[in-house]
Amino acid sequence: MTGRNVPPLLLWLLLAATLAMTAGFALIQSIGDFVLLDRIADPVGVRTTLDRYTPGQISLHIWTTATLDVLYPLCYGALFALMPLQFFPRGQFVLAAPALLGIPVDLAEGAVQLAALTGHDQLIFLKAYLTPLKAGLFALAALIALSAVCYGLYTPRSNTD
Repeated sequence: MTGRNVPPLLLWLLLAATLAMTAGFALIQSIGDFVLLDRIADPVGVRTTLDRYTPGQISLHIWTTATLDVLYPLCYGALFALMPLQFFPRGQFVLAAPALLGIPVDLAEGAVQLAALTGHDQLIFLKAYLTPLKAGLFALAALIALSAVCYGLYTPRSNTD
């Protein structure tokens, strides 16, 4: 390995947790027969979607946002931040920044959604900024993490490793 010594088991556990939660979101949307607000950036679209939710869907969405959507950015953020730390020889901290910045942005978006789901929609306008920022940071962090893994897999190791 070229970077820090991150325990491989930790990376595997974070990957498994991230994939399980990703599947969990899809399952919850299927069971609840609704679209999560995480996918909607437009404040008018958020209000329209909220108006269409049944009380059961609101309850399920609140539960999902308060639990799964809190753990999810912590897991994928840690996974995506640790990959460049593990595999890149230089610039690891700069390359980990998008993943680390994405965590509070995702949590802030969840807080805005929880407020809206509980009838406090004054902050919905923030979704227009938080949702695209979260998506962009996620995509960039995922690309960096994938690049780090590829670099780690395809970089020849010295005999001293």
